[in-house]
Amino acid sequence: MSHLNNSRKLSRRWMVAGVGAVWLSSASPAWAGSYLNRAALLVGEAGREAALLRKHLYDKEFAMLVHRVSIGRLKAAREMLVPKEVIEAHPHLMLMLEKFERAAQAAVDRHPQLFLKRLRQARDERQVFGSILKQLGWELPPL
Repeated sequence: MSHLNNSRKLSRRWMVAGVGAVWLSSASPAWAGSYLNRAALLVGEAGREAALLRKHLYDKEFAMLVHRVSIGRLKAAREMLVPKEVIEAHPHLMLMLEKFERAAQAAVDRHPQLFLKRLRQARDERQVFGSILKQLGWELPPL
């Protein structure tokens, strides 16, 4: 009888180990998907705000609000958990968001040429981010 109980315990352990292995192997792409959704939100909103700021470049209060939001976005990206599958791309997301933040600061400081330069740099970095994701076999989802 104890031999039968030991056999059942062993079977249960193998079943639990098997379920755990399946879960771990499928969790990583799901986690990368979560990262991509979060990154898409950050990228999309930064781009949307930059386009709005460009239209209202001389509205200092608007520029100050966009700048404060861009600081929060940068902080959120800095604190994000990044899955190993996309870790090479994350620094470029950070650089892009930093350039957007600096563009917003230039708008607050009433330096339109510097704003446009930083905005161009942010868009260039966005392209690099997307290219690296693509090389890694991923892309940002449309939101």
